Amino acid sequence: MTRLLIAVLLALSVWGCEGRSTRAPSGLVASQQQDPALSGDGRLLAVIVDQNGRPTVQLRNVQGGAQLRLRHLSRHQPHSSPSLSWNGRYLAVVTQRGNHRMVLIEDRQSGKAHPLRLPSGRDPVQVSLAPDARQIAIQTADQGRWRIELIDLSGLIEPDRPAGQRRTTPSELNR
Repeated sequence: MTRLLIAVLLALSVWGCEGRSTRAPSGLVASQQQDPALSGDGRLLAVIVDQNGRPTVQLRNVQGGAQLRLRHLSRHQPHSSPSLSWNGRYLAVVTQRGNHRMVLIEDRQSGKAHPLRLPSGRDPVQVSLAPDARQIAIQTADQGRWRIELIDLSGLIEPDRPAGQRRTTPSELNR
């Protein structure tokens, strides 16, 4: 009986984990890419590509592959660890300004940039933006130790809600 139960559970886990895997269309992203981040609604994909020898974030529409303009992120490179909010209104990345690493959040609807500077000695390594963009988790390196910091963004930016809850229109996001 135990062997039968194990065999059934194993079969269910194999069948239950099968997902469709498709490769991104060749026009969607460059050949060398890393750190993919998909918006919660699945419409937008952010990846890091090599642009003139510098790791640069690109934001693309998944359906047609069109590259979307980023106003503030074209200046501060290198980029790493992109993270998108639900509708892709906000894109957070780790970037560099001078010799200092920092987190920069671009609000694609308002066109504003929100730099997050961490206390001295802490360098951001990775970010994860909450789907509604009310919080961000930042992995930092501080004197050789890894730490995770949660930052409340609710006083800084508006939430990005899923469809049905004050949805951001596509025309607002495709500027």
